[in-house]
Amino acid sequence: MKIAGKFTSKCIFKLLLTPTGVKKTIWLINTFDQDVVKGRAARDMSQNGAKSLAVLAYVAPGLERQLEQKMRNLLVTAGLAGLFGLQSAAAQNPPAPDLQTVERTIKALPNKDTQIGLYINVRPDCTSGPLPTIRLATSPTSGKVVVKSGKVKATNYKACLALEVPAYIAFYKSPPDFTGNDQLTIEVKYAGGRTEIQKITVSVVGPGGQKI
Repeated sequence: MKIAGKFTSKCIFKLLLTPTGVKKTIWLINTFDQDVVKGRAARDMSQNGAKSLAVLAYVAPGLERQLEQKMRNLLVTAGLAGLFGLQSAAAQNPPAPDLQTVERTIKALPNKDTQIGLYINVRPDCTSGPLPTIRLATSPTSGKVVVKSGKVKATNYKACLALEVPAYIAFYKSPPDFTGNDQLTIEVKYAGGRTEIQKITVSVVGPGGQKI
């Protein structure tokens, strides 16, 4: 029995690009191994409603090996296309950057600049990297926050015996007559993509250490 028409690689490739087509192709290859390559007819294909695939069991003997090899190559191509599709989807949807939240409480005196944050970037070779970007995400209710540029000297910092690097320094200052708790949030974005959310509570107390 001969098959009318030609099986083109283009048509078969379109079929393989669909999930159903891939499943059918895997099933077809298994059928080749069990029926065509071993010389047996596909006995139960018609019972499964796959009459069009059952016809392939009667392909002329000289075309069996060519058709089998072509189907195997197309199956590999479809698998590679699926792999590249997954990689493309991963590239379009990169993982979210690292996000860390820290909470701190700092004591302060009324109407006095109080350091609430120090931001540096020290490389493994003890040199300075790009400083982070700092944003006041939530302003304090009563006081004010300012960030100043400066330099930091340190000894025995990680593997660095001594270093001097640029830094950003954040200060908080409350009104002269304010005591109590003031809250603010600072967002710090580092060059490597890490983001840190700092929730800071400033406890403003009188000269004797008591809230007025």
